Amino acid sequence: MRVLGIDPGLTRCGMGVVSGSVGRPLDLVDVNVIRTSSDLPVAQRLVSIEKGIDAWIEEHRPDAVAVERVFARSDVSTVMGTAQASGIALVCAARRGLPVALHTPSEVKAAVSGSGRATKDQVGLMVTRILRLDSPPRPADAADALALAITHIWRGGAQARLEQARLEQLARARTAITSRGAVRR
Repeated sequence: MRVLGIDPGLTRCGMGVVSGSVGRPLDLVDVNVIRTSSDLPVAQRLVSIEKGIDAWIEEHRPDAVAVERVFARSDVSTVMGTAQASGIALVCAARRGLPVALHTPSEVKAAVSGSGRATKDQVGLMVTRILRLDSPPRPADAADALALAITHIWRGGAQARLEQARLEQLARARTAITSRGAVRR
């Protein structure tokens, strides 16, 4: 599975692609940050982010996209920019029919470090270990994007299999009910 992790932000939008599967070593495909200038109008900044995300999806052809779920912070302007960039990421993935998962920061921290209260440095160090890198990706937005992709492979893949098993079980139950109803007639 190849996952594009997106750490949304209006000034820095982290992008990281990881490939692999549960129980096997994961591999870094690419990592970078889309940067926009605060001197530009918000609409132009969002267009730049959209173009960057579209280019990454086109180049890396992910099987799924994992985006950090926006949570309330004390600075409303930061939350707004993050939410706007997150919306752009969701639209870019949906436009291509890619499955999208939202993961909370604490879920990502717990998945890669074992603690939902891990610091950014701890997350960066664990991403470095998990992907067998020489040094932590910089800036932190890049490491966070990779952590999102790792989380999705580890947790999202398992969740997708559980959901598939649930749907198959429902289909079998419906078939059994239909078969019993057909016999009685």
